[in-house]
Amino acid sequence: MHRLLAFLVLVGGLGAGTGWIISAPDALPEAEFSTPVEGDPARGAGIFTAAGCASCHHAPGSDDRLTLSGGQRFASDFGTFIAPNISPDPRQGIGAWSLHDFANALLRGVSPEGRHYYPAFPYTSYIRMEPRDVTDLWSYLNTLPASDVPSQPHEVGFPFSIRRGLGLWKQMYLDPAWHLTRADSDELRRGRYLVEALAHCGECHTPRDRFGGLERGAWLTGAPAPDGKGSIPGLTPDKLDWSAEDVAYYLETGFTPDYDSAGGHMVEVITNFAALSAEDRAAVAAYVKALPAGGVMD
Repeated sequence: MHRLLAFLVLVGGLGAGTGWIISAPDALPEAEFSTPVEGDPARGAGIFTAAGCASCHHAPGSDDRLTLSGGQRFASDFGTFIAPNISPDPRQGIGAWSLHDFANALLRGVSPEGRHYYPAFPYTSYIRMEPRDVTDLWSYLNTLPASDVPSQPHEVGFPFSIRRGLGLWKQMYLDPAWHLTRADSDELRRGRYLVEALAHCGECHTPRDRFGGLERGAWLTGAPAPDGKGSIPGLTPDKLDWSAEDVAYYLETGFTPDYDSAGGHMVEVITNFAALSAEDRAAVAAYVKALPAGGVMD
């Protein structure tokens, strides 16, 4: 009996040790984004808009979209996540970060202290960002006003408060592969990049499983609203019968073909897309029209 107990303790210890190793943050190699590179702030402004940074990180109720002091609340089944201060303030914001720190956050969901970020921050989409875009976005963020408003802690209870468990979650869901694999034109590739990477449309328009991971087999087919109030519509052809022109016009104006208008958080999304080029909106529309029915990809 004593030998069996000792064996079970040993097996349990080995299992716990393996889990601890597997769940460790997978940071970028030190060599990546460590060499000083001069980014292009003007180009980074476009990345900032397409990625919707202001939509989540400007202060609640404020018309100032460039002071990224955080504070907006995002309810979910796992708790309420509160957007942090990402202004250039060196104490309360990210002004003391290096480019490497910033890239680690965007592409790996890892903080400068080596902790996992919750995927309420859509690094599961940003992981597809091109290195130049990361650098240019970082360059632009450093030109914005600093705010000394402290970030608020997330309101997340046990067991989701154990961030180490996110390492196992990332093993399952942090995947840089494209959802729409067949993109045979420059326009379609641009649309894919905007939808699947920068604008992270799938984070809202795709249902999630019980662990909070996106259901890849139901890509962009619609989902319950994270706060439990209503639902988010699907974009696949069996859910949305708009023409490409309708989609592009909606992204510019917020008006549907039925003369309805965007509401909720989609108002912020329209604000971002309206500031992009007509070519970018047409590329997104082309992507939407290329989606297969039911969201099942090749």
